[in-house]
Amino acid sequence: MTIEILYPELCNLYGDLSNIEYLARSTQAEVISTSLKETPRFPTQDVALVYMGTTTERGQELVRDAFAPHLEALRRRTDAGGVTLVTGNAMEIFGEYIELDGGERLPMLGFLPIHSTRRLLKRYNSLYLGQFGDLKIVGYKSQFGHSWGDVGEGLFTTLRGAGLNPDVKPEGVRIRNFMATYLIGPLTVLNPLFAKELLRLMGVTDPKLLFEEEAMDAYRARLEEYSDPKRHFTY
Repeated sequence: MTIEILYPELCNLYGDLSNIEYLARSTQAEVISTSLKETPRFPTQDVALVYMGTTTERGQELVRDAFAPHLEALRRRTDAGGVTLVTGNAMEIFGEYIELDGGERLPMLGFLPIHSTRRLLKRYNSLYLGQFGDLKIVGYKSQFGHSWGDVGEGLFTTLRGAGLNPDVKPEGVRIRNFMATYLIGPLTVLNPLFAKELLRLMGVTDPKLLFEEEAMDAYRARLEEYSDPKRHFTY
């Protein structure tokens, strides 16, 4: 089993690569790190998971330009049911455009039916509690923008915190097994049940996680904390 990380020299602002380290150590998967100047492997090789994490605002433009030649390969991968996970503001790279503070629109890849805003003086920091099918999801957000668009149910359904923007419940975008979310950091570590579902989608029939018992204890404690109506959520 192979996992490909795209552009890790740029897309790892919040320790996002721990998402892949956890999955890889749980399955002994081979991890390929593809730099900005390299050609991704997923168009020509059997890759169980493609991953991209959070980057800087300038990084969004660099990643957009580097990935643009491979957009059709991503469409084919998605149509075939291939698993892709995108976290943090990397989701905005796959949208239609980002509206900057002065109103200028920065074109993006146009793969997702969303557009985003970037407000550098209005960082949004929040905890997050949501739903993924029958599973509860916990996590963190720290971002300069929000997104708008018709994404159906999204990837997660928000219970506390903001969805794609503070006015909607759908959080993130899901197209078949292409999954994108604004959540940052160790999403798979914080959510072991979601990590196991990812592994199932990747073809692991009976997934076992590294330190699964300890991860579940931490998950249940955090879920109880985030479900407490007295818990402050936005900072």
